[in-house]
Amino acid sequence: MFDLTNKTAIVTGAGSGIGRACATALAHAGANLALVGRRKPQLEDTAHIIANKALVLPADVTRQADIDKAIAQTRSHFGNLNVLVNNAGVLHVGNAETITEEQWDQTFNVNVRGVWLFSRSVLPGMRQAHGGSIINVASVLGINAARNRAAYAPSKGAVVLLTKSMALDYAPENIRVNAICPGFVETDLTAEVISRAPDPQAVRRERLAVHPLGRFGQPEDIAALAVYLASDDASWVTGATFPLDGGYLAA
Repeated sequence: MFDLTNKTAIVTGAGSGIGRACATALAHAGANLALVGRRKPQLEDTAHIIANKALVLPADVTRQADIDKAIAQTRSHFGNLNVLVNNAGVLHVGNAETITEEQWDQTFNVNVRGVWLFSRSVLPGMRQAHGGSIINVASVLGINAARNRAAYAPSKGAVVLLTKSMALDYAPENIRVNAICPGFVETDLTAEVISRAPDPQAVRRERLAVHPLGRFGQPEDIAALAVYLASDDASWVTGATFPLDGGYLAA
């Protein structure tokens, strides 16, 4: 539906889940893809799905040197840079007393610092292309809090406000910045969190009950919105926060 021919996109956390779905959907819309993540085998699996349009770039989004190398390789290989999907993230379960300092630091390093570092680092390439689209994968928990998400929810709230701040700062350069806020999406990350619960099936039923549409999200649900935000059809959309949550926030 949306044409991304001749556009180049970087997707972080592209080895599985939402990142893989976003990369695949962007490629199907015609974009060239650079796949960024810490696990090379998973990135190669995504590249296999996309076929010849993908560049595999193992990198840690919290390290500026890794980011600089990934961006340089992307621009050298494809010649331009138009879209960044900041999807890499971590989730630790716990309240203010049970979250460890290490978990807190990792959450903010990956979920916030990584988004900030990668976003600011793509700006020169987007300026050269006379504009671009930065898409941050936040969470409904960046809008409303939840129990036992004392590190995760604040980190995603920070992503939402970073999105708005950057949108205001770079709108005059035609660089758009938006956030997608998924509800509960079926991914390896959420499956792992549920599996650690004392009663995983009870947790699934509880989560399902708060989504009025009666199902969990799929990574492809998020990817469809990412393609729109990456496209020129969204040229008047910036600074927006999109809950994509099966009605969770409306309940």
